[in-house]
Amino acid sequence: MKPHDASVTAGDESGRPKTAPLRWKIAGTVVVLLAVLGIAIYWLAVGQYRESTEDAYVGGNVVSVTAQVGGVVTAIRADDTDFVRAGSSLVRLDDTDANLALARAKAQLARAVRQVRAQYAAVGQTRANLTMRQVALARAKADLAHRRELVGVGAISGEEVRHAEQAVRAATAALEAARQQLAGSRALIDRASIATQPEVLAAASQLRDAYVAAYRTDVPAPVTGMVTKRNVQLGQKINPGVPLMSVVPLDHLWVEANFKESQLRHIRIGQPVTLTADVYGGEVAYRGTVVGQAAGTGNAFSLLPAQNASGNWIKVVQRVPIRITLDPRQVASHPLQLGLSMRVTVDTHERDGGRLVAAGSPKHGYRTDVFAHQVAAADALVAQVIQANR
Repeated sequence: MKPHDASVTAGDESGRPKTAPLRWKIAGTVVVLLAVLGIAIYWLAVGQYRESTEDAYVGGNVVSVTAQVGGVVTAIRADDTDFVRAGSSLVRLDDTDANLALARAKAQLARAVRQVRAQYAAVGQTRANLTMRQVALARAKADLAHRRELVGVGAISGEEVRHAEQAVRAATAALEAARQQLAGSRALIDRASIATQPEVLAAASQLRDAYVAAYRTDVPAPVTGMVTKRNVQLGQKINPGVPLMSVVPLDHLWVEANFKESQLRHIRIGQPVTLTADVYGGEVAYRGTVVGQAAGTGNAFSLLPAQNASGNWIKVVQRVPIRITLDPRQVASHPLQLGLSMRVTVDTHERDGGRLVAAGSPKHGYRTDVFAHQVAAADALVAQVIQANR
């Protein structure tokens, strides 16, 4: 090979490695610039309106089941993980004493009704006595007038006239006594029916108490949900108010998301929220709504709050619980349980709402109608006993 050809070949080979790295550098720079531009556009359009946290957990009501009367447990009709309906029997107590008291109260009410009936009959009797006394007085007055006519012609003596006058006075006194007796009898029943007499009302109240006490030996479920924390046993002697078990209504859940205090600036009530649960991963995205913020940080309401007034101080970023409601239909199709971890992302585009709940805002309330019909059933029993004895 000629020397000239060798130099040309070496020059070509040395030129190729210099061109390739330059192209890769340009391409890498362009990719980086595009990535930075994409991130900047995403941040301006979406990212700055998102506040996220993984410090969020499912919350719900843990409804305690307690007995309103004391007694010995004779039956337990539900256990942990069981699903129960509101009003269904969970625990049964020995009702022997309660049934005996109920029978005594029934007898007392029946006797009170019959005594009131006797009072009504006494009014009729005193009214008849009053009529009889009125007739006797009229007869005495007529006899006195007749005797006065006879004494004028000398047919009878004056002593007989005086006897007739005394008879009129006695009949008048007897009539007044009958009137007072009728007034006293009427005072016992005046302006009241048998069912509204004081004696009957007092006995009816005792019957209601006895009925409710017997009814409460059957402890119902206050709400519909899943049984948990059962700690009652057969044969156990329990007192009123002692927790026997709990019921968790899994159809009414929410999420408590603990955001850093630096994230609260743009979070407002009513903003939409996207949530995912670790139990389902990213396959299920729940929809929620911000409904309120707690009145203080978690540290402020802890059992032993930090004391920063002494010694060295290190700033720790505080977190505030945010309450988020969930779509009940999504919860029904993809059930959740208390305490499950959630990832929460709040869309803060709309910032017109209030950050804290204002006066006049709707409140969250809960109620149960399980115990509402106790008095109605007792009233029906009272009416039945009164009707049977009136």
